[in-house]
Amino acid sequence: MASPPCGNSNFDSGLEIKTRSVEQTLIPLVTQITTLINHKDKPKKSERTLAAIHRVGQAVNVAVGRFVAVGEAIAAENQELKDEMGQACFEARRAGDAIAQLTDVGAPLPSQQDGGVTVFSDRTGMVKAARLLLSSVTKVLVLADRIVIKQIVTSRNKVLVTLDHLERVSTFQEFVQIFSQFGNEMVEFAHLTGDRQNDLKDEKKKARMAAARAVLEKCTMMLLTASKTCLRHPDCESARINKDAVFHRMRCALEQVIEIVTESRSCGENKILPASIYDGIKDFKSGVECLRENLYALPLQSVSGQMEALVERTEDFTDSPYTSHEQRQAILGVCQLVRQDTEQLAHAWVEAQSAHAKEATEQVEVAILKTCQSISELRRELHKVAVGRASDLLKVHGEQLPLRALKAAGAEGNLEAVAEFSRTLTEQKEQLVETCRLLYHVSGSEPLEITCIHAEETFHVIGPQIISAVQTLALHPSSKIAKENLEVFCEAWESQLCDMALLLREINDIFEGRRGDKRPYLSLPRPGYIHICFVSLTICGCEQEQTSIAKLGLELRLLSSDVDTEVEKWEEQEHDVVRQSQSLASMAYNMHLFTRGEGLLKTTLDLFHQAEVLSEEGLQLCSSLRTFSTQLVDEEKSSVVTEIEKLAVLCQQLQTGAKTPAQGKTATFQKVHALFSLFFLLGSPRDWKEKQEASAADREEGALNSKNGNGFGVRSLEQHMAGLNLLESK
Repeated sequence: MASPPCGNSNFDSGLEIKTRSVEQTLIPLVTQITTLINHKDKPKKSERTLAAIHRVGQAVNVAVGRFVAVGEAIAAENQELKDEMGQACFEARRAGDAIAQLTDVGAPLPSQQDGGVTVFSDRTGMVKAARLLLSSVTKVLVLADRIVIKQIVTSRNKVLVTLDHLERVSTFQEFVQIFSQFGNEMVEFAHLTGDRQNDLKDEKKKARMAAARAVLEKCTMMLLTASKTCLRHPDCESARINKDAVFHRMRCALEQVIEIVTESRSCGENKILPASIYDGIKDFKSGVECLRENLYALPLQSVSGQMEALVERTEDFTDSPYTSHEQRQAILGVCQLVRQDTEQLAHAWVEAQSAHAKEATEQVEVAILKTCQSISELRRELHKVAVGRASDLLKVHGEQLPLRALKAAGAEGNLEAVAEFSRTLTEQKEQLVETCRLLYHVSGSEPLEITCIHAEETFHVIGPQIISAVQTLALHPSSKIAKENLEVFCEAWESQLCDMALLLREINDIFEGRRGDKRPYLSLPRPGYIHICFVSLTICGCEQEQTSIAKLGLELRLLSSDVDTEVEKWEEQEHDVVRQSQSLASMAYNMHLFTRGEGLLKTTLDLFHQAEVLSEEGLQLCSSLRTFSTQLVDEEKSSVVTEIEKLAVLCQQLQTGAKTPAQGKTATFQKVHALFSLFFLLGSPRDWKEKQEASAADREEGALNSKNGNGFGVRSLEQHMAGLNLLESK
């Protein structure tokens, strides 16, 4: 952030700025005040310049007035901040008034003898007012930020209470009701924490937040199916173990989010990350290269100690049973070269000091270059081993042979085969866990180190969960719920493999110098709660739009999953309806990722184009469904035709909305919101080929969905979450 124009005494008094929204709010104010103060250095000013100074001073005062009004409103709604916020607002208003008075050129001003207009010379007063304004505004912003933290904590507490209720339910009906509430609370929590993650300045905290939120997102579906399985098979020990593991992991993730947000150090921050080889190499090279400037900067023992500690860390590679003999020998050879070059450097260093050299001699310079070259070679060798092993594992796991074998053995009720393939999966899990540790050493940045740890923990946890899920299926091979549960955990495993592939690409990009810091998604304005308060009160509606779009994005993700689930039931997987439905689900997932600032859609133009393509695909689906409807009996045909007509109308509206021009941020937001809203009127397709012999539980589920549905199976989040086959029969 730009530095304050007038020192640090009041402005920096214990108020650390930890979010981008606070920082970005202060920058325009700092710029304006800097302009005012710098003008005091020029005593002679034209009338035009004086008028400009007057306008800036008045603008600052007006903005402060609006800002203080918002701060006072916050204080009125939050009694615990009333006194502190009131004092900060009072000081901000006083400082704003002082600046307005100091820049008021309405009164007659004395002129110099040469006719030049002279502005007041009270630079000290302006500096004092500026300091007071900056410190008070910063304090108001930091206090307002506490409200955001409070909202996240309150939201987490609501989720925890509902989670406790979910864990204790004993009937499907009770579970349906509570899970509906849980879904809504998770949407709210996801939105609040997503905004916070994007707002954090600290990249390590941002990475930890992303990891925790990823766990919560994936565990929500796991919790659903694991709980259903436990309810269906209450006496099954493996089902209980499976469910307990999911609840435990969700609670840990919720706790981690709160530790990051509140900066508590109950357990997460106390867990010191192991020293990575990359960091060791960076520190070692920095120490060696500083000898060029000062031969006496470091003791000899320090450099030698760093080198030995670095070589010792490579044992994670050389001691691994999965490291080949050739790779082990290559690493040991480079380590020996590092030792030799460091010893030569030490020898040249001692000689230069003995000769009382004031700067690095030619011999020292050559030794520094050789040492840095050998340590860089060590990094290249370790990177090659770690990345090579990860790439090989991903190729092997891409075939998903152990998972397929486990699914087949479980469906057959073959406990012996389940035990055998579980051992295979456990071995693969150990390989993946160790590979993540090696990637941690060469990742090249702290955020990626945290991502590597997250990947390691995920494989470590999901492996046993898959085994407990398949054990349940093997004991109850005819249970649809047990089969669905196993599928969910296998999908989580596959998803983590995809995440690992992305992680591998980022590590390679950093190593090859192709990647800079990730930028936040900027195609939609993301001013944040605090920035809206200060910069302009005219754009306050944007936050409501962001909230709505974020919620629609999560619903969109769930609906696309519903589409995938439904089309899997079709016997003819090459049928046009199946193909087009899967295409729609894929596009829906891309749109969901857009709301999170991820995925293939990078700008609003990309989103609008995707909406056009989606609407065209939807109209083609209508055509395929009309053909399909001819195969149905009268009652089914009438129902399907009705939904086809609704779908066609909505697709046309979506197409029109996507092509409608939008100028400016507000119009763009409204257009995005309108597109997402139209999409949700499309809803998700039902399985029209489902047999009529539904169980009582299925009929109850259908009643629950139809009571709240409209359009093409559309449901609010509550009904959607509750209707994901919760009451499926055995």
